[in-house]
Amino acid sequence: MSRNHRALVLPAEYQAWETAYAANLLEAGMQVDYTWRWGARAFCARFGDGSGWHALSLEQQLALNAKILRFVGWAIATHRVRPTAAYLIARRAHQGNLLARIHPLMHANFVATAVEIGYSSDAAEKQWASLGLVCALAGLDPPEIRQQHIDQARTELVEAARTFGRGGALRSLQTGLFGAEAVLFHAGISDQLPRRHCPTKLAERAAAWAKLAERAPGLVATVQRYLEQLALSLRPTTVANAEKTLREFSTFVVAEEPTVRQTADLVRHHLEAYKRWLAERPSIRGGPLHRHTIKDRLGVLRNFFERIIEWGYDDAPARVPLIAADFPISDQPLPRFLDDPAAAKLLVAARADSDPFVRVAVEFLARTGLRKGEFINLSVDAVVQIGSAYWLRVPVGKLHTDRYIPLHPQLKAFIDDWLAQRPDALRSDLLFVERGRRFSIARVDRAVAKVAKAAGIGHVSPHQLRHTLATQAINRGMSLEAIAALLGHRSLRMTMVYARIADRTVADEYFKVSEKVEALYDQPKRLPAEDEGTEMAKLRREMHRRMLGNGYCARPVELDCHFESICESCTYFVTTPEFTPILIKQREDAAAKGQVGRQRIFDGLLARLAQEKEDAS
Repeated sequence: MSRNHRALVLPAEYQAWETAYAANLLEAGMQVDYTWRWGARAFCARFGDGSGWHALSLEQQLALNAKILRFVGWAIATHRVRPTAAYLIARRAHQGNLLARIHPLMHANFVATAVEIGYSSDAAEKQWASLGLVCALAGLDPPEIRQQHIDQARTELVEAARTFGRGGALRSLQTGLFGAEAVLFHAGISDQLPRRHCPTKLAERAAAWAKLAERAPGLVATVQRYLEQLALSLRPTTVANAEKTLREFSTFVVAEEPTVRQTADLVRHHLEAYKRWLAERPSIRGGPLHRHTIKDRLGVLRNFFERIIEWGYDDAPARVPLIAADFPISDQPLPRFLDDPAAAKLLVAARADSDPFVRVAVEFLARTGLRKGEFINLSVDAVVQIGSAYWLRVPVGKLHTDRYIPLHPQLKAFIDDWLAQRPDALRSDLLFVERGRRFSIARVDRAVAKVAKAAGIGHVSPHQLRHTLATQAINRGMSLEAIAALLGHRSLRMTMVYARIADRTVADEYFKVSEKVEALYDQPKRLPAEDEGTEMAKLRREMHRRMLGNGYCARPVELDCHFESICESCTYFVTTPEFTPILIKQREDAAAKGQVGRQRIFDGLLARLAQEKEDAS
């Protein structure tokens, strides 16, 4: 074939291709000479409308003249030919550059939106390049791209990248598409809120069920029908757990007894064998399965049998082959919580952290008792004013209910500060959004762990802060009904667990008895409890009570707290010269009672006031 483009006579429709190609190059500021135009003419003369190019093998497509390949890239960008994912990966096609020349305004809007929601300009260009590959596979322009096109292209491109061993291209592609989804949404092109993509094992699960169906078709059909019904009313995670357990049980039974063909064939000894297998099989981390795991698996099976019998399935067994005694006895541990000193250290460390999200997350979890899922799903309009107070609307969460809880003004200020730095381009109504996407639950875990480490109090989980608030509240006299409303409990049974942590009646009775018991031991300087009169007891209590700024602390010595003048030692405490007389009395009170720590605190406050007075004069 002659390389002289003028020797190639093209039909009128293909001359239009050449003309459009040259026009796009000129718009991009490139000089169009015979060398560039030859690639267009050579492609059209050889392959016509592109069907001949599609008929070539991948190796033949890649082996074409570089000028023809350059034109092929343009033809792909203008949807005149449709490439395969393998071609785009093997060719290392830079469709983003061509797409930017063809859609300059769209490209500029895309990059501007990406930068506004927090991406760098370099990251935005990589996202645009990934979007160019999606457009090439879908045969659509950027404004026409939807989530299903991205999902389909991702599957094909990832498979091609793995086939050719292009690890770098794979990582770049996944990162680019991850960001491009968010940018398209916030640019107003896509209406589907971007979501995180987690690897699934759908193909493996389908293959496992297909294999089981060959040996036990009735059993598999019943299980699949049951799972379809569960999916109509229960959470996806609950359905997934049921599917996993039923698949495991079905695989075990069919392998042990090939005669089992349907659910009605299952009898008691099949469940007994499965129980033994569960007790012997190791967990992922090694060692036997935890009793709670075994109880959960057996619970899924019991629900399965009970429901298909109740629903009147033809393939249901005559009775449920499980009894209550089959279930391991569950432990009922008390909630893990932080004591007052540890909780105080945690908040001090949080307020000193440089990350605003860390500060907001720890403060909110510790002072509202929110679950981490509820916290991360707060909306921008979650704060409402009712009367003179602010309330926080907690979204529908674990128990499918929403609620309003009182909001401290300091927490209101935290939200106002967060909203002030929130990008205006965000279309999401979620409060906590980073680069166009909702903050992950893991960010909350990391925030709490980071602060706990800085505070030196060991590992702390977000849910421990919920338990801590409930324990603090019940210790200080808050009713169980109020705690239940604060935490969003459906019944007081859920709240009663905190009453087991700090039973005030038990404490009062214990200390009353302990005084009498101490009299039996080596306590010659103290009267027996029964010999101490009312007035003498009153004088002893008054001698130890602590003077406060506006009263006294009447906490008994037996219940002495770990804090001496906690307010005065707080970083937010502020005092002025008019309080000097009270501070002097408090220092004298501490000195008279031998409370050295308190005395030092007030000495420091008085010295600071004196220094400020001297500086002012």
